[in-house]
Amino acid sequence: MAPTILLGVSGGIAAYKAVALVSLLKKKGYDVVVVMTRGAERFVTPLLFQTMSRERVYTDPFEEADPSGIAHIDVADRADLVVVAPATANVIGKYAHGIADDMLSTVLLAATAPVMIAPAMNVHMYTHPAVQDNIALLKRRGVHFLEPGEGPLACGYTGKGRMMEPEDIARAIDDVFAGRLALASPNPDPLLPARRRERATGAPRPEGGLRSEEPPTTEAVLQGKTVVITAGPTREPLDPVRFLTNRSSGRMGYALAEAARRLGAEVVLISGPVSLTPPEGVTVVRVERAEEMYRAALSWRERFDWFIAAAAVSDFAPAAAEGRKIKKKGEPLTLTLVPTPDILAEIGRGKRPHQTVIGFAAETHDVLAHARKKRREKNADWIVANDVTEPGAGFDVETNRVVLIGPDDTATALPLLSKAELAEVLLRTIAQAEARRRAEGEAERAAKASDGEAEGDGR
Repeated sequence: MAPTILLGVSGGIAAYKAVALVSLLKKKGYDVVVVMTRGAERFVTPLLFQTMSRERVYTDPFEEADPSGIAHIDVADRADLVVVAPATANVIGKYAHGIADDMLSTVLLAATAPVMIAPAMNVHMYTHPAVQDNIALLKRRGVHFLEPGEGPLACGYTGKGRMMEPEDIARAIDDVFAGRLALASPNPDPLLPARRRERATGAPRPEGGLRSEEPPTTEAVLQGKTVVITAGPTREPLDPVRFLTNRSSGRMGYALAEAARRLGAEVVLISGPVSLTPPEGVTVVRVERAEEMYRAALSWRERFDWFIAAAAVSDFAPAAAEGRKIKKKGEPLTLTLVPTPDILAEIGRGKRPHQTVIGFAAETHDVLAHARKKRREKNADWIVANDVTEPGAGFDVETNRVVLIGPDDTATALPLLSKAELAEVLLRTIAQAEARRRAEGEAERAAKASDGEAEGDGR
């Protein structure tokens, strides 16, 4: 299925360039849906965009042609990428401050896809502190700006304010879907792909999770990253025929490995003893004991971008394994157990600024309190917590229901999903949040550097 580009066109002379952009995108195979402001209609007619795109053009938030849906929500949900070109100072200001008073501004707030904005305006308008503050605010939220060019402007001035050329905008869009340009949504909805699939089939959601007839989308949000995942149980030998273990099937870790590979990552799967077939294209390291998993994980500590501790590692092991089978003698057996190495804590302790560490917490009570404590104590960025006593959310089942704890301890509860769907939801949610967090950090560092330069030259 071709990606859908939602193209917002606002009221500037550069609106005519948006027609050329639609033509370019259609030739490249994209589906293009145009949303226009009333100002844009003064420059280009909706009929022209409709003819070029072969799609309905949206102009009025109160025009509901289909009574089964709400237009501004439905069109926003269709978007795989939102592009506003040209974007006037008015549209940028409304988007930055959450104002929704026409079709385009309403759709922008309803959209959960990544957003690219191509400003076009007079040079003095573009450099005005209010406009620059609005642009900086949107950048911190993860909106990607296509910088305007310099040259003669329609108003007669010469300076920065010319909308980026359609060919360059089209190349930037290609970069997004080829995985060369990673964008975060300023308003992500990780469950949207599952809802789209459910809506497309027209069938009710079955017990045990959302529908999954269609394969998940393949946008490469993890392109260029090395993701190391631990999965399954460990086995701690008691004697030559017995061991201590747990009920983990490894399904969640294997689903994460498959989803991460599909999303563009180089994946290393450190697997305990399971009966699952590893995904194709994944490096598999097989281990049995917690100590072996610990050593394998540490061998990758300098090379990973993401580390996901999804394995159910034994917390204790026998102090010594017997060389012969322990015989039953009709009396109690006393075992001495010692703690196993703490893989997540060790990885978290040594992580570097560019590395992201994600842990799992299988709990039976006080789930949020225990998960938040674990995230802090292990120095993890994220914790995926679940109550293993809930139906469909414990070990050795096909589904899971989790709460995602973020770096600021905020909790996002996800519904019951198949583990394959949950894996993609988790990876996309974390990838978008991490991209947004890093963008905010870069913007903050740039602001501090700018303040430093201003102080240095006496301004």
